[in-house]
Amino acid sequence: MGEKIRKPYYITTAIAYASGKPHIGNTYEIILADAIARFKREENFDVYFQTGTDEHGQKIEGKAKDAGMTPQAYVDQVSAEIKRIWDLMNTSYDRFMRTTEPYHEKQVQKIFKKLYEQGDIYKSSYEGLYCTPCESFWTESQLVDGKCPTCGREVKQASEEAYFFRMSKYADRLIQYIEEHPEFIQPVSRKNEMMNNFLKPGLQDLCVSRTSFEWGIPVDFAPGHVVYVWLDALTNYTTGIGYDADGNNGELYKKYWPADLHLIGKDIVRFHTIYWPIFLMALGEPLPKQVFGHPWLLQAGGKMSKSKGNVLYADELVSFFGVDPVRYFCLHEMPFENDGSISWDLMVERYNADLANVLGNLVSRTIAMTNKYFGGVVERPEASFSPEDAALDADLEKTVLDGVKKIREKMDVLRVADAMTELWNIFKRCNKYIDETLPWALAKDESKQDRLKAVLYHLTEALTIASSLLFSFMPETSEKILKELGTEKRELEAMDTFGLYPSGTRVAAEAEILFRRLDPKEVEAKLNAENAAAEEAAAEEEKAEAPKSEIQIPSKPEVEYDAFAQCEFRVCKVLKCEEVPKSKKLLCFRLDCGGKEIQILSGIKKWYPEPEKLVGKRVMAIVNLKPARLAGMESQGMLLSAADENGNLSLMTTMSEDMPSGAEIG
Repeated sequence: MGEKIRKPYYITTAIAYASGKPHIGNTYEIILADAIARFKREENFDVYFQTGTDEHGQKIEGKAKDAGMTPQAYVDQVSAEIKRIWDLMNTSYDRFMRTTEPYHEKQVQKIFKKLYEQGDIYKSSYEGLYCTPCESFWTESQLVDGKCPTCGREVKQASEEAYFFRMSKYADRLIQYIEEHPEFIQPVSRKNEMMNNFLKPGLQDLCVSRTSFEWGIPVDFAPGHVVYVWLDALTNYTTGIGYDADGNNGELYKKYWPADLHLIGKDIVRFHTIYWPIFLMALGEPLPKQVFGHPWLLQAGGKMSKSKGNVLYADELVSFFGVDPVRYFCLHEMPFENDGSISWDLMVERYNADLANVLGNLVSRTIAMTNKYFGGVVERPEASFSPEDAALDADLEKTVLDGVKKIREKMDVLRVADAMTELWNIFKRCNKYIDETLPWALAKDESKQDRLKAVLYHLTEALTIASSLLFSFMPETSEKILKELGTEKRELEAMDTFGLYPSGTRVAAEAEILFRRLDPKEVEAKLNAENAAAEEAAAEEEKAEAPKSEIQIPSKPEVEYDAFAQCEFRVCKVLKCEEVPKSKKLLCFRLDCGGKEIQILSGIKKWYPEPEKLVGKRVMAIVNLKPARLAGMESQGMLLSAADENGNLSLMTTMSEDMPSGAEIG
């Protein structure tokens, strides 16, 4: 009999907008997607899981400018931070997609041109109310209290020449598709919102290019125009797996498209269930099978807070609770349709009640009793027991096996929080089983040894199944428990049978404390200390950035302009920087001055103790001074530096990283 064929399953998250560090609400989505992807793998699906970053747009252009960086340097930095957070949360994505990737940019240009040539895109001009953060135009009637209906921010009047997509051409076709595929938009409330608020009232043509900023994918046949960020971003789901507008699609695209699930926040359902399907219809491509608009994870009030801004970040929570507890909270506390809440107080409460008391205590007791009573060996006796005892065993078995079915049913309809509730019901039933069977009492009666063995076997088998199910939600914890039980993760398809744990297996000699109880007062004290430290650091930074009083510098004699003009000031890139032997003050710089390499010695060693960090910097120098010998080495110019009131020196550098070597300063 051949190996069972694994059915492809393609799941995506929305790509995170690379404008700043993601908060816990943003991070929730990748954790949710990961749990679904992991469970699908357990169901033997051939899963491809894609996430990534959306890196174009006016907002990013502005953020980069404020930071004194090029947009590319800015998104490189932010994208790396987002990926770090995703990796920290132990998410098992297969592809981290970036919209600044050359292949994606080229395909977006080809898509735009294709849609233009077939008449779906046309050139016109637009005048309306524009929301910069959402990069969306709105009509007066679409505003909520005069503000953007998506983000609630201010809008401003804007006008520009632009290209438009004929949305109305495909509106009826999309309405029909949604009506014929009730599973396409989930939950149902999101579908009703899209139909009643947008589709049935009639779609306006969509502005799909911009001229008011530059940071976007250029429309290659229309100078000055960049592609609308949503047309750019949405196509990542296809370009990331090898879609080609010319029809030369890659193998991944042929295998995985259409996507089985787009997992996105409820605030961007409109883009994914109206714009995206219509774009695909125009391109002649199949529509994704399902779009799930998950609710928001909102920060609740409470006495504990981490910062003045009151924003929670995943890495901060992990530093207090660990990765899996944060995953647990995000997954378990989020309803299917309504918004969930998170706070430091709620985290501590759930950590102690669900993780330390229910799960941690169960594992600890099971391992400890197995070692205490049977030297760590789990055996399944060949013996019969009283009807009462047999009923207890049968009820535990039924709870576990029914729990497996319920969890699969809940996961099949994306009710992840409900699935975790069913899983914790198994753990709670195991704890109740201990209270019902009283293993410590059985241990005192020599005639009850077989019964005690049976009790511990049932507990170990139940834990093996439940811990295997736990892997999709809390993978590290699952692996730790299974290791302590001396076994491996049970295949999902084998969980319809109770009693597969091998009799005679030895558990760990000592149970690891999985979740040590937290004292709310200690957590609050630590938070207060970190808040105080953060406020002090902010105050110091503010002080450092405050304008300093002007330094009084004695005037030097005037010089003729002609004399000054003879000095050649250039931008030079540092190729190499190292200490000068036998000198306490000098650093030796090798500089690229635009096709010419020179050497300059500078007495700034005191202020740059790690000279290698200067490599790559663009500094300012006079490059036509008569060479001088310092410490036995030749110096061919002078670096420009500034001194504060205490005589501390700082090299003069360029603000732009793109300034070419050799550029003249004047």
